[in-house]
Amino acid sequence: MLVAALWVTGMLAYQLPGPGWLRGVAMALWAGFALTAVVAVARARAGRWPGALYAAALVATGVWWLLLTPRQDRVWADDVAQRLKVVQFDGRHVVLDNVRDFTWRSEDDHDVRWVRRQYDLDQLRSADLVMSYWMGPMIAHTLVSFGFADGRQLVFSLEIRKERGESFSALGGFFRKFEMTLVASEETDIVRVRSNVRGEDVYLYRLQGMTREQLKGLFVSYLGEARKLDAAPAFYNTLTSNCTTIVYALAKQIAPGLPLDYRLLVSGYFAEYARDLGVLVPGVDFATLKARGRITDRARAAGEDPDFSRLIRQGMPGAEQGSVP
Repeated sequence: MLVAALWVTGMLAYQLPGPGWLRGVAMALWAGFALTAVVAVARARAGRWPGALYAAALVATGVWWLLLTPRQDRVWADDVAQRLKVVQFDGRHVVLDNVRDFTWRSEDDHDVRWVRRQYDLDQLRSADLVMSYWMGPMIAHTLVSFGFADGRQLVFSLEIRKERGESFSALGGFFRKFEMTLVASEETDIVRVRSNVRGEDVYLYRLQGMTREQLKGLFVSYLGEARKLDAAPAFYNTLTSNCTTIVYALAKQIAPGLPLDYRLLVSGYFAEYARDLGVLVPGVDFATLKARGRITDRARAAGEDPDFSRLIRQGMPGAEQGSVP
């Protein structure tokens, strides 16, 4: 009953329309009533009015939850305003619309630029796991950066689709507060903004051990996710549909035997999970991979250098070779 009461409280906090004071009053009234109902049940008096009314409140909240639907037509923040679109894909050549290529000077000062990009998947050479720590060692944002033979990088990142003026809340992510979106971006945008503007601590790990077809399959899986979210919006969930779980879900499509692990939820340790799966650079201990894969200082030193992607990989294990032969 207490767990259910907390869930209803979260729904009131994150989904009840109106001013903040109204949500506060509603949460206080609900907390008082829920406590009354719990005490009544504890005293074997559930047959009286509190127990029945409590059950009715749970049913009503459940219906409210089911009626919440994700949307595509809100006033979105600049960095998630456009949906990634797969314009053309013939199995080898792909054309993407709304690839993000912003220039960031601060969170509020940036040049908005959405571009069309073409890629030849036969020219795929590498995939790097990007870990960006923004709230201590346990929590990181997980991205995957694909490298091509011509030196270009394309990063995929599952993110909340913030409305203008809205900010991320891990708790809100449990209560259908946010839609989600798949961002495809240049590294000079999505990596640089995290390391150089937001002050996050960023690490790169070269993914190895994949065949060319597996590497291509992982990229194509992201295209499938882009098409799904373009066709129909979906809610972000802090636990089940986040930046780390999507990497696991897409990787599982090409390697069905991937085990579940607590590090899929404690995302800051996802790189260790990848190490245990044997997909990081072999023959190098994890402490060295992490120390040499920390790109924060190199990214800040590179600044707006057009050779940003190469500079941040200097000294990174595996950077001198691709993931596939």
